Amino acid sequence: MVDNREALLLDEKQKNKYFENCPGCKIDLLKETNPGVPFKHLFYVWVVVLAAALPISSLFPFLYFMIRDFHIAKKEEDIGYYAGYVGSAFMFGRALTSMFWGMIADRYGRKPVIVFGTFSVVIFNTLFGLSTNFWVAVLTRFLLGSLCGILGPMRAYASEVCPKEHQALGMSIICTSWGIGLVIGPALGGFLAQISILIAMLLDISFCTWCPFDFLLSSGMFPKQTRLSAANFLISCFLPETLHIHKRDDKESDDVNDAVVMSTCEPNANEKVEIEGQQSLLRNWPLMSSIIVYCVFQLHDMAYAEIFSLWAVSPSKNVGLSYSTADVGEVLAISGCGLLLFQLFFYPLIERNLGPVMVSRLGAALTIPLLFAYPFIAMLEGLSLMLLINSASLLKNVLSVSITMGLFLLQNRAVKQEQRGAANGISMSAMSLFKAVGPAAGGSL
Repeated sequence: MVDNREALLLDEKQKNKYFENCPGCKIDLLKETNPGVPFKHLFYVWVVVLAAALPISSLFPFLYFMIRDFHIAKKEEDIGYYAGYVGSAFMFGRALTSMFWGMIADRYGRKPVIVFGTFSVVIFNTLFGLSTNFWVAVLTRFLLGSLCGILGPMRAYASEVCPKEHQALGMSIICTSWGIGLVIGPALGGFLAQISILIAMLLDISFCTWCPFDFLLSSGMFPKQTRLSAANFLISCFLPETLHIHKRDDKESDDVNDAVVMSTCEPNANEKVEIEGQQSLLRNWPLMSSIIVYCVFQLHDMAYAEIFSLWAVSPSKNVGLSYSTADVGEVLAISGCGLLLFQLFFYPLIERNLGPVMVSRLGAALTIPLLFAYPFIAMLEGLSLMLLINSASLLKNVLSVSITMGLFLLQNRAVKQEQRGAANGISMSAMSLFKAVGPAAGGSL
């Protein structure tokens, strides 16, 4: 009899806990009634993040030839200098607007920002392929970065759509999709670079080796990236909203809302983080410390992404590998496949035993000797070169994703839901500013 009374009281408490017309409460109720892995929502997250990551690095394999065909560089050695500014424009635009998109996501919801961002990818990634001079390319990349505020809200969305015990999986999906996008993007760019040359090879005719829209295929209008981006836009329209929207007519409503918010972002028992009500994000040391480390690492990672492609296609007289864009695409495609297998089968075991913080520390430590080995790899030839460069590229991407994963978890667990969009916006703005420096510094080097 006592058990039945307690069950009825619990049911009544649950009914009072959720608001009928609140989308965030609907998600919380779904998580409570279905505590398993939300495969459908995580699939949406994976596709949206993948489509957002592709445009960032897809230009790197053909950027060298694109700048060359713009005839803005007076010497061949200056191509990397101008390529750095094209690569930096995207991140500079994102640095200026990420905090704004985060605040919009906290006020009006995650879904409107995500839908608008995916639409921007379709438009401005296509316009980049239509660029006929250096400054048009810089402008379209800047607008793409400014208007594509997807990643910050998606990180908040993934942590809110998953039950507490599966939040690490949600962050892992974002890291995996983002990492795969960053390596598949250059692979697509490498395989599809210079449409006129591909047509000439397929038709076996003497075709003009330059045309005004030479890089349209690589940047996404035809068919690969734009199809994915358009499909991604349609998928984002069906995303359920996760933000809590309550009428705060009385103190009881406020208390209930606070309880619901805290239930969605309770820290892991192994990594306790004190969350104070409405504290300043800039004074939240667990959040700011993880953002600082994240920014420094992303600066390094972005510089590596550009330097690797430029180094690989550079002639051997400049201590490069003399690879074609197709060769670079092949290396990065192999890295993407290996990264997917690592994230699905090996990373969960490693993280469960060591924890995300220790995995991040080990990844950072192992990256140093790996990068020191690259100049010696360039001395090799033939099969040994192919095996070592593929292994090194795969290991570098695995370490990158492992580090990023732990930092994502720390950032989202350090704040409440009502501040999570702004927190991820600060993270994205600071990271994008660092990444904007990365390509320019890497190109100059």
